[in-house]
Amino acid sequence: MTERLSNATLARLPQSVRAPGYDRGAVRPGIVHLGAGAFHRAHQAVYVDELLDADPNWGIAGASLKHPDTAKALNPQDGLYTLVSRGAGGTQMRVIGSLVEVLRAEAQRDRLMGLLTAEDTRIVSLTITEKGYCHDPATGELNLDHPDIVHDLAHPDRPGSAPGLIVAALAARRALGLPAFTVLSCDNLPANGIITRRVVVGLAHRLESVIGNWIKNETRFPSTMVDRMVPATTDVDRAEVAGALGLEDAWPVVAEPFSQWVIEDDFTGARPRFEDAGVQMVEDVAPFELMKLRMLNGSHSTLAYLGCLCGIETIAEAVADPDLGALVRRMMTGEVIPTLVEPGIDLRAYCDTLMIRFANPALRHRTGQIAMDGSQKLPQRLLGTIRDRIRSGGAYDRTALGVAAFMRYVTGVDEKGKKIEVRDPLAARLAGIYSETGKRPAALAARYLGVAEIFGTDLAGDQAFVTCVGDHLKSLFQKGARETVRRLLAKSAG
Repeated sequence: MTERLSNATLARLPQSVRAPGYDRGAVRPGIVHLGAGAFHRAHQAVYVDELLDADPNWGIAGASLKHPDTAKALNPQDGLYTLVSRGAGGTQMRVIGSLVEVLRAEAQRDRLMGLLTAEDTRIVSLTITEKGYCHDPATGELNLDHPDIVHDLAHPDRPGSAPGLIVAALAARRALGLPAFTVLSCDNLPANGIITRRVVVGLAHRLESVIGNWIKNETRFPSTMVDRMVPATTDVDRAEVAGALGLEDAWPVVAEPFSQWVIEDDFTGARPRFEDAGVQMVEDVAPFELMKLRMLNGSHSTLAYLGCLCGIETIAEAVADPDLGALVRRMMTGEVIPTLVEPGIDLRAYCDTLMIRFANPALRHRTGQIAMDGSQKLPQRLLGTIRDRIRSGGAYDRTALGVAAFMRYVTGVDEKGKKIEVRDPLAARLAGIYSETGKRPAALAARYLGVAEIFGTDLAGDQAFVTCVGDHLKSLFQKGARETVRRLLAKSAG
């Protein structure tokens, strides 16, 4: 049996695989990260890994909130794992050592709270996906009807949500006379720091106004922009890593070579010298964030829904389709870019870069993975652009097709009659609407647009938008995704 990657076997790594150059025994956690999944391990943990040689007091203690898989895979490896970077120039592997342990939040609650209330913990960071914030995606406010929030309000001593854990930890720190930590959201949410602050302070006020006011006054919630494409790890990836290392790695992560992290420099106390690892520290992250959410993520979602309907498995294959590729390029240049303020970046050049990144065949970024949790993603990825275009009187046909493709996707059947596994917090509700309405596109679009958690209350009242989406949805049902895209491109060339 092949030995596992671990501290004991690090010295056996081949020279072609970069290993931590610092003493892992000296690393102490200064960051607690909630949601230690693949993206965190391919992104934030890599930046921190670059800094530990200069300052070993910024190690990361990770916590899995829902599933034990990451802890089970990485703890026998002393938190070590392989980062596989795949691009046009080939494949590179590197072992990351910044993650010192991974906790299971429910099973190791006392240990997690001990870390959250430790004096050395100065940052609590998050990659919990959009749905983990227990907020209303349409308004950004705390969703008091969310099951996790209902639980946490009833059982504040045993919180299950990320906001609940943060409130409990900050309340305990106040009682101990310790300063607050910085809460650093690293999820694809617009104004992610503002939303995190809103839900955390909102929950705290519901529990105890004194705690809510203390958190509001003492805790910083800087916004961030994160960017790296990280497809799901496969057994083929694991086998490739084992062959290269001569060691088993239960959960390597795969990513593109490109990586970007922009952070507002607004921390409660000390922070790592992120800038030394290539992080952009700025006063206002909003222009970077909006650029990425609307251009990269909006195009990604549009490619994912249309690709799934066409039976296309990966984003690279979808963008290589001449019609789908042309659609997202024209969507970005003709509809999205006019809504943005350039953050010191040429937005058309950024569009060109995105098209190259999407086309990276080595990643095999699955359309089905990108399509997950669309009800939580649509407001920031597509609907913000549409609202701005409505206000300015500009066209939004291509972006609206992305919305219609989402609606067609959540019916749960592709164009060949094959079942689509819709993984979304609102999947059952959306399926129920389709069951009641059937293939009556205008009625179905109107019913979906009435789901206020996604679309708010304004878009359903804009008749031009309702008609546009309904017409697209009708074409998707009757003519299919490719023909719908072709007709739209012919109609709105330029």
